[in-house]
Amino acid sequence: MTGFQKIHESDMALLPDPTTAFIDPFRKSKTLVVNFFVHDPITKEAYSRDPRNIARKAEAYLASTGIGDTAFFAPEAEFYVFDDIRFETSANQSYYHIDSEAGAWNTGRVETGGNRGYKVQYQGGYFPVAPLDHFCDLRDDIVRHMTQAGLVVERAHHEVGTAGQAEINWRFDTMLASADNLMKFKYLVKNTAWEAGKTATFMPKPIFGEAGSGQHCHMSIWDSGKPLFYDENGYAGLSDLARWYIGGILKHAPALVAFTNPTLNSYHRLVPGFEAPVNLVYSQRNRSACIRIPITGANPKAKRIEFRCPDPSSNPYLSFAAMLLAGIDGIQNRIEPGEPIDKDLYELPPEEHAEVPQVPTTLSEALAALAADQEFLLAGGVFTPDLIQTWIELKQAEIDAF
Repeated sequence: MTGFQKIHESDMALLPDPTTAFIDPFRKSKTLVVNFFVHDPITKEAYSRDPRNIARKAEAYLASTGIGDTAFFAPEAEFYVFDDIRFETSANQSYYHIDSEAGAWNTGRVETGGNRGYKVQYQGGYFPVAPLDHFCDLRDDIVRHMTQAGLVVERAHHEVGTAGQAEINWRFDTMLASADNLMKFKYLVKNTAWEAGKTATFMPKPIFGEAGSGQHCHMSIWDSGKPLFYDENGYAGLSDLARWYIGGILKHAPALVAFTNPTLNSYHRLVPGFEAPVNLVYSQRNRSACIRIPITGANPKAKRIEFRCPDPSSNPYLSFAAMLLAGIDGIQNRIEPGEPIDKDLYELPPEEHAEVPQVPTTLSEALAALAADQEFLLAGGVFTPDLIQTWIELKQAEIDAF
């Protein structure tokens, strides 16, 4: 397995985690799906490169700091639904082709039975209803499978993009459980679409000139059942601790995106426009800021921050752990995030916009940032230097292949 052990010591032991078990709704034979922790078969120790173990260590490290005992996470993974996907790279050609009967580019296509129109136009798909929304029933089928698998679904809707871009949200959970739930969600989405004769993709930017698919991540820290991010007197209802957490995320964001946005395609999404979170600032309402503070009223339990950079190509165990460690570093060192920016950042004068820090524009830049800023990831032994170096080398190999 790429990134794990070398061939001469590749045998590993898997210890099942029964809390993750659910019945696979797609197999003809009744099949139990369960996640595992990877251990060394000789020493019995948890494997340092096991992503689930890294997430578990991050949770334990949070508790050991005395800051709080629980980190809650809620990812929002967007996806597209296509009818036809073809791609090839060979000696004489290189291309990709995607199609969807709901795509805006098919308004003039001759279709069997006639083209009945009702195609969502580019960047015009936010909350349409049928017949413009062709995918209500498919999303309902996904929701049924999610519910049967133990996820508490909160909402489902068509997203901004044409060709059936969608978002389905479920209830937040502890960090490791949320990462498990995200992996379960992606499995259910892809297989439900497959059964319907379609292909679902979580690729960050599958369509040029159209909205990308993000994976905004909501976070909060609690202690002994009490939320720690709320203060009615703070900006947007944020406590000092929440503000410092934001400071840590912003400080380490260039390195973080090497985990939260780990593909070459990720950086086609992180461009100005399309509500893309390219600005390393925080704001109560501005969606171009990489950190948004959702308006939650006076309910302390609902107070959270939303990190908007991540996309669903990321490994949730590694990316969630990295985000938590950045936030913890911010709290421990009382890192101030600067003043919030509630202006339209795209309308700023050029000289003012030039002063707003930006996310890396390429995977190469993100890897360079990670190589230069990784001390916060080593806290508590959560990440190890060899894992980080291996990650950088594997991602650099992907870059070199192109």
